[in-house]
Amino acid sequence: MVVTKSIHLEQGKPSDVEEIKERSNYLRGNLAQTMQDQISAGIPDDDNRLMKFHGSYLQDDRDLRVERQKQKLEPAYQFMIRVRTPAGIATPQQWLAMDHLAHKYGNGTLRLTTRQAFQMHGVLKWNMKKNIQEMNEVLLDSIAACGDVNRNVMCSPNVDQSPIHEAVAYWATKISEGLLPKTTAYHEIWLDGEKVVDNTPAESETEPIYGPLYLPRKFKIGIAVPPANDVDVFSQDIGFIAIVEEEKLVGFNVVVGGGMGMTHGDTNTYPQLARPIGFIEPASIVDVAEKIMTIQRDYGNRAVRKYARFKYTIDARGLEWFEEELKERLGYSLAPARAYQFSFNGDRYGWTQTGDDSWNYTLFIENGRIQDVEGYLLMTALREIAEIHEGDFRLSPNQNLVIGHVTKEEKTKVEAIIKQYQLENPVYQSPLRKRSMACVSLPTCGLAMAEAERYLPSLLTKIEQMMVDSSLQEEEIVVRMTGCPNGCARAALGEIGFIGKGPGKYNMYLGGNHTGERLSKLYRENIDEAEILALLEPLIAHYAKDRLIGEYFGDFVVRNDYVKATVSGEDFHL
Repeated sequence: MVVTKSIHLEQGKPSDVEEIKERSNYLRGNLAQTMQDQISAGIPDDDNRLMKFHGSYLQDDRDLRVERQKQKLEPAYQFMIRVRTPAGIATPQQWLAMDHLAHKYGNGTLRLTTRQAFQMHGVLKWNMKKNIQEMNEVLLDSIAACGDVNRNVMCSPNVDQSPIHEAVAYWATKISEGLLPKTTAYHEIWLDGEKVVDNTPAESETEPIYGPLYLPRKFKIGIAVPPANDVDVFSQDIGFIAIVEEEKLVGFNVVVGGGMGMTHGDTNTYPQLARPIGFIEPASIVDVAEKIMTIQRDYGNRAVRKYARFKYTIDARGLEWFEEELKERLGYSLAPARAYQFSFNGDRYGWTQTGDDSWNYTLFIENGRIQDVEGYLLMTALREIAEIHEGDFRLSPNQNLVIGHVTKEEKTKVEAIIKQYQLENPVYQSPLRKRSMACVSLPTCGLAMAEAERYLPSLLTKIEQMMVDSSLQEEEIVVRMTGCPNGCARAALGEIGFIGKGPGKYNMYLGGNHTGERLSKLYRENIDEAEILALLEPLIAHYAKDRLIGEYFGDFVVRNDYVKATVSGEDFHL
């Protein structure tokens, strides 16, 4: 099937979301009044579309839907709040505040997302404002954590190169701040800020970057530091690859047009890898990011949202067109891209000493869920660490956690807590499991077609046994699962990827590589667990028997023609 590029260019009547944004008065809409309505725990759909720009979604507990319908009750509505944390960095005080709020207003757990942000679930409508105000007290917010704007800016935790990480984190924060919406709606609605406008737009309020309609779709930016591609830089709308020479950050290679989402059954949608366009010096990074984003603002498809991502804007018009448009907006051409090399895209666990004589500890968090369960009091342990910690916490792009800048004096205390709560090596932390990721999916995500976070651990247990049987128990394979094709856990980059198709059914993809520079490809469609295991068992056995020295699983399945190597989304369905 050949992708029809022209379909991405069709600009018919603007979608309903465009109309909602246009009449929202810079993201205000009726949210202030709606959130005060005590009759229902839910909100109208139009208001929920605007809530995304404020960092939240209305959800309901889908496990309870049928029973509540029988009882003639409305769905078990609740809000998810996504907290913006540029570069994934939080202070111990912020960690403790999020822990407290999760128990006070949420479902008693936290989630570390694949975009290095906190996510809270289970917040009731009448607690939303109080929750956001208490977040604000520790300088946390949810502005632009969702919606048709630039999302949380990612960067490598880079635990081995602390000075470089600090420089990269600085630029990630500057991009995040520079690309925030300028509307005061968030402060008015949630923080009781002074109103700038009433019910009609004021001439004084503008969005100098976004304009009144904001972007056609969400926009994502990440910064990687070779040799680690832990942010999956090629999955970003804009990716910056740090170029380090003589232990100094000299600039960034720029890649554009990545994105993981697609729609089942529509071959005009596909995951895509970002492509290189040149090199810039650090001081140019915010301006370059802004100018690139404005191209998407002006040319992205506002009629059909599934064709509205930046990757389709570039693919429809061509990279050469894009580079000319960027040159015109910047007033100069980018320099040629510089050499770099990625060697892995995961996290390296345990203690690492940094150049400033402090320590970092990287902890595996299965699917990013921070909670206490019987025999593993993870949330309690991290709370106790936060109470004594003087450094920072860094949320990993792989849903893990780095306890950062631990002093030599503090290290003994942190080690004692790690040992007390057995955080270092629980029995379920195999190398296979440590390279896995899953999205939240059921029961709260309204887009979910199949389980992900709740199901992947049990599936991995069965695959782990296959690895043991083939003497591969110490080998890493990148396994990722999403409950729908929107790509939150970046399954299209997995060496083995599972994308939900329906209850208990998944499409299985193979052939991504260990550095996040190749897409996986459909191997089998709409299969259940029994079929998944039946397919994987001989494949893993074959890998154990015939792999080359040092050959990764994704490279093996491509070399042996299980799937074709795919580096362009336009070939994804071929």
